[in-house]
Amino acid sequence: MARKDRTSSEFRDALLKHLTYTMGKDPEHAQFFDWRMALSHAIRDRMVDHWVASTRKTYEQDGKRVYYLSMEFLIGRLLEDGIVNLEMVEEVKEALDHFGMDMRTILNDEPDAALGNGGLGRLAACFLDSLSTIGCPAMGYGIRYENGLFKQSFVDGRQVESPETWLQEPHPWEFERPEVRFTLGFGGDVIYENGKTLWRPAELIQAEAFDTPIIGWKGKWANTLRLWAGRAVDPFDLGLFNSGDFAAAAEHEALARTISRVLYPEDSNEAGKELRLKQEFFFSAASIRDILRRFDSQHDDIRMLPKKVAIQLNDTHPAIAGPELLRILHDERGLSFEDSLEIVHGCMNYTNHTLLPEALERWDERLFGRLLPRHLQIIDRIDDAHYKAHPQRTLSARSDGQVKMGELSFIVANRVNGVSALHTDLMKQTVFKELHTLHPNRIVNQTNGVTPRRWLHNCNPGLSRLITDTIGDGWVDDLEQLVKLEPSIKDKSWIKRFETVKSDNKQALATYVAQTHGVKLNTEAMFDIQIKRMHEYKRQHLNILEAIAHWQEIRDNPNGDWTPRVKIFAGKAAQGYHFAKDIIRLINDVAKLVNADHATRDYLQVIFLPNYNVTLAERLIPAADLSEQISTAGKEASGTGNMKFALNGALTVGTLDGANVEIREHVGEENFFLFGMLADEVMQRRMMHDHAQKAIAADPRLARALNALRDGTFSPEDPGRYTHIADNLTWSDYFLVCSDFTDYWRAQREVDAAYKNPDKWAEMAALNVARSGWFSSDRTIRGYMCDIWGAESLLS
Repeated sequence: MARKDRTSSEFRDALLKHLTYTMGKDPEHAQFFDWRMALSHAIRDRMVDHWVASTRKTYEQDGKRVYYLSMEFLIGRLLEDGIVNLEMVEEVKEALDHFGMDMRTILNDEPDAALGNGGLGRLAACFLDSLSTIGCPAMGYGIRYENGLFKQSFVDGRQVESPETWLQEPHPWEFERPEVRFTLGFGGDVIYENGKTLWRPAELIQAEAFDTPIIGWKGKWANTLRLWAGRAVDPFDLGLFNSGDFAAAAEHEALARTISRVLYPEDSNEAGKELRLKQEFFFSAASIRDILRRFDSQHDDIRMLPKKVAIQLNDTHPAIAGPELLRILHDERGLSFEDSLEIVHGCMNYTNHTLLPEALERWDERLFGRLLPRHLQIIDRIDDAHYKAHPQRTLSARSDGQVKMGELSFIVANRVNGVSALHTDLMKQTVFKELHTLHPNRIVNQTNGVTPRRWLHNCNPGLSRLITDTIGDGWVDDLEQLVKLEPSIKDKSWIKRFETVKSDNKQALATYVAQTHGVKLNTEAMFDIQIKRMHEYKRQHLNILEAIAHWQEIRDNPNGDWTPRVKIFAGKAAQGYHFAKDIIRLINDVAKLVNADHATRDYLQVIFLPNYNVTLAERLIPAADLSEQISTAGKEASGTGNMKFALNGALTVGTLDGANVEIREHVGEENFFLFGMLADEVMQRRMMHDHAQKAIAADPRLARALNALRDGTFSPEDPGRYTHIADNLTWSDYFLVCSDFTDYWRAQREVDAAYKNPDKWAEMAALNVARSGWFSSDRTIRGYMCDIWGAESLLS
């Protein structure tokens, strides 16, 4: 028997074994769920072999390990990811065919892991993939959210939130670790005893570990994602139960599980704020204890910790990890405060993801002191030590009744990094200007990247095959090889194949939308897509305002030479962010009217797809012709969606913001539709008190679109529904939608003109693919390893 036949037969046996002994079914009675679970366990078995070997080698080599602490890990579906990374696609397909099962149907049955919201969590997931592909010993730490962020649906165009239920069925990828539990505390008081300062918490909770193996390309290495779940110290009170108070008997368990139920609980009330702070301490403190436990298993001298451990704080959510590590070293292990602070500084690094002051977390000192009294004291001592070292400073990590987590993260960190060249420069000039002056070598840049395995090879198989047919498959873990495509782009037959791939992807998306939402999309039209977390700085309202103006122009001249467009939106608004939720409703109301307009619907369609997640992104990005990256310059730290779109052959209309700057440099300014003010122009414009009114007066199209919001055109049953949006844009307009509108309109008409030449458009799109190789998360991780962590690959 040939080796291929033998391995295929072996995998069929493994699949059947799990169907029988794991799921308790025979092939004649198994459902899709049973087949998916059996397949998942069979693939997981293959992963575990690599995982155990990698873990063993990590301990044997005893090099530096990386620990990535993040509130989010938006990992998406894992089954196809594992099959592809293990190079088992044909093997799996053959096995499923043998049993009469369709592989794509099985793969689509897997729920999306609801462990994140947007770019922050997806970046963390890309980094885990690259860490494993490169062979850097690493572990991700986060929270095992039972209900994720929320499931989004629309009722009369309004966003409605309901719980994510991805864990209602077993999650086959995780290993529960009941032996890895840490008891954590909140509240209580601080006492001084025998010359030591001790914290006596009043409330205790346990963190239990759940491990997921993260396999790299070709299975050469596997790292771990460890997620913490809340458990009660005393889960059940038998006495209360026997007395008939059944609810109270289980109250401790219910409260403990609350801490790991929901990502970003609504924090407009005090209880929500308290829960969010508890969550951040919960996973940070458990992770620190786990890191120390692992270190202690091999080393006796705690002062070696910075040589063996690199901790990366993904934004300010895990900022409390620094004070917690210091507390353990000083209070529990007896090191001096100065030595403890030096060790913390040697281990901790901080990634900043925002220039928005309100997004740099700040906690009310009364809440912070009530929940974490000892940590508040430690933060004051850290701050005091920093002040003594730099008496000329004016800022503080605690002032005006607030604990400032951004400043705290910077002060304790060895390195602070921005996530694009522009963002890093602006960090130095704005939010961390004074700290940068005091520590001129601390801030470094690491421009974000995306994993080419998921975001091209997996999600766009047609383009992946075309690339591999042209230059071989080395690009999958060396994305900069894509530049080898450039000579082929001049070949008309190659471009025709490229166009066919895009056309097929658009048809697949249109089929999905028709089946799931009952909307028929014009696949001959340009697919113009904006998929992001809903926020004013990302300016979805600029996009829909231009669409309104465009619709009005088409109505004025229905026989004009218009370029057909389908404008597609997706993204969630935070539950308490009412303005963003009203923008969603506006887009849905515009879609309702525009799509029913017989005079314009052949030229313009608008749709907002609900419940944006990784799986939906994997459908949308390969089908996009145009990528909307239109944030106010100076507000987007980097973006990674912009990279995914370019990598999959979409052209970008965008501002010079975040990584757009570097994308434009790499793909060529002639292959990028630029508009809008620069970051310094934004700041100058904002100083003009009537900037919005002047912009409106100068552009009749803008004025007419705003009037349509005021006169109830899109909400005749409630004419005043969107008056507040029009008023905001007229009188405040902090994000300069009106000031950028006219140039955005110009850029969009350039897009229209370019799309009329299909071959030229395809060539521009293909050049975006060929020149996007630099935007690999593999490159980003190598930068972290060299410039921040001092870590090395253990792949031979």
